[in-house]
Amino acid sequence: MSQDYKKIAFQGIIGAYSDLACRTVFPTFETVPCNSFDDAFISVLDGDSDLAMIPVDNTIAGRVADVHHLMQKGDLFIIGEHFQPVRHALLGVKGVQKESLKHIHSHVHALPQCREFIKSLGLQSHVHADTAGAAEEVAERADIEHAAIASSLAAEIYNLDILEEDIQDKYHNTTRFLILSSDPIIPDIDENINVLTSLLFEVRNIPAVLYKSLGGFATNGLSLAKLESYVDDKFQAAQFYCDVEGHMESDAFELALEELGFYAKNVKFLGTYPAHDFRKTYIQEDKNI
Repeated sequence: MSQDYKKIAFQGIIGAYSDLACRTVFPTFETVPCNSFDDAFISVLDGDSDLAMIPVDNTIAGRVADVHHLMQKGDLFIIGEHFQPVRHALLGVKGVQKESLKHIHSHVHALPQCREFIKSLGLQSHVHADTAGAAEEVAERADIEHAAIASSLAAEIYNLDILEEDIQDKYHNTTRFLILSSDPIIPDIDENINVLTSLLFEVRNIPAVLYKSLGGFATNGLSLAKLESYVDDKFQAAQFYCDVEGHMESDAFELALEELGFYAKNVKFLGTYPAHDFRKTYIQEDKNI
């Protein structure tokens, strides 16, 4: 990856899990907080940032950001993915005890990820735009009845005590992020390196069209890692986002794409990029079952 890259944009404020993901993957980069996912895209498109880190899926909460909506707004390309384990912590003002808490603040996805823990303490939940913003407000309140669910990074930044760590209901809580750039970075074909290719496409109005659209991938030995459907505002045009386990320049992929063209339209290439090592763990687990 180019050494000229210095800034990476994310949605949220400093200390959010997206900020943590940026720092994990690119520890030397300046992280650029943005108010929305759209703003993060614009930051890259306008040249204010070199890359963007966008969360798209969580193992508990499901879909986080609608990639199809974001990717249509500008010509950004996926150049990588990152799986970030989410280890929620209970944060309170200095010296506070859990017994004094009555209110808990966090993101709309973080709260249900800690539902059993919140229930055990009998706390009233309050939704915030992001976890770090919740931590910041708790710090500003300086009220022993209020706490936040956020990262240990947020505790450090906003000078809060970590009252308890790993409070998420399920330990496997993980978020998948996409790394976006204004230019595609396509790795060379190497059978020893697993890659993904992401596409957007609309299907034509014919019977069994999705089955026929995906048939080319099956007959050419290409697996789908992800397939999501969307509809337009009139509930008519069906659009699909897919991650294919294969290189866009391989013969198998080109044949599959040719067949896709008979049944789909407006096919948009989003990127070919290395698969994250996180996937290898689950591939091996499946083989051992």
